[in-house]
Amino acid sequence: MKIPLRRTAILSSVAVISLATVLLSGGSAAIGAPARQSTDVDWTAVQDALGRPGTMLAGDVFRIGMPRSDLKVTVNGVPVQAGFALGSYAAFKQFDDGAMVMGDLVLLDEEVNAVMQGLFDQGFEISALHNHLNNMSPHVMYMHYEGHGDALQLAQGLHQGLAPSATPLSPAVPPAPAAAPSGPQLDVGMLDGILGYSGRANGSVVQYTIARAETITEMGHELLPSMGVATALNFQPTGPDTAAATGDFILMGGEVNAVAQTLRANGIEVTAMHQHHISEQPKVYYMHFWANTDPATLAQGLRAALDQTNTALQAPSAVIAR
Repeated sequence: MKIPLRRTAILSSVAVISLATVLLSGGSAAIGAPARQSTDVDWTAVQDALGRPGTMLAGDVFRIGMPRSDLKVTVNGVPVQAGFALGSYAAFKQFDDGAMVMGDLVLLDEEVNAVMQGLFDQGFEISALHNHLNNMSPHVMYMHYEGHGDALQLAQGLHQGLAPSATPLSPAVPPAPAAAPSGPQLDVGMLDGILGYSGRANGSVVQYTIARAETITEMGHELLPSMGVATALNFQPTGPDTAAATGDFILMGGEVNAVAQTLRANGIEVTAMHQHHISEQPKVYYMHFWANTDPATLAQGLRAALDQTNTALQAPSAVIAR
């Protein structure tokens, strides 16, 4: 049975995520220790330790973007912007029993195993490793991870774990802002009207985050849309009358084939389908996609796929680029 999408506008703030069970050795809150609140954490120290600025999002999630702006990647010959499909990130959430961090990392093939070992050495666990898109040059993989413990120690460990990669991390070298829009631009109002949500422009890229109606938990903790547990739809202009679209749908098992069939019926390629987490409840899957055609046609096809899913009334306050 199709479950109609309840249309509602979402508020968005910047940008791809994703992720599962992990313990940072010795980092968990002691039994009987007073609960720490998000306001008790020195988030400036956390972002300085990781080497990139962060933003506090809905649900007291502190998100740090680490876009692979050092890479020049094409998909089917189309150059893709970092905010469109190369958005590594870390989403921190302080719970009563300690902090959680989750996210995914964009890595070249030759960086994968060294970074994986680096994260293991720092007490993290890996919940997924896979492609998001096909025909990428150079080829990149996406590594999903999670850790629990002290927020500052997690940030320090993540920075150390990423050392074998060329991910730009340095507080002394701020990330370049999104390129000022130039050339063809997307009609955001048109896209909003078709999708029934409000997108946010990040340079020339337009991004949407759409939450599910269900509460998704892991180890008794709610996984929030601002942590990347949501559908992400990203658009990038590729010509005067064309745009590429990518992202992923977060799906229950019973929705997977209906969404895949709807995407294919609308000329949108399904490029990957997999888990991002290990022990979440209920179990969810992520379906990645790609198309490059008329933007209105793209939006109509994605809207038709959304109509096969059970989306939420509430809106996350950030777009997570994946």
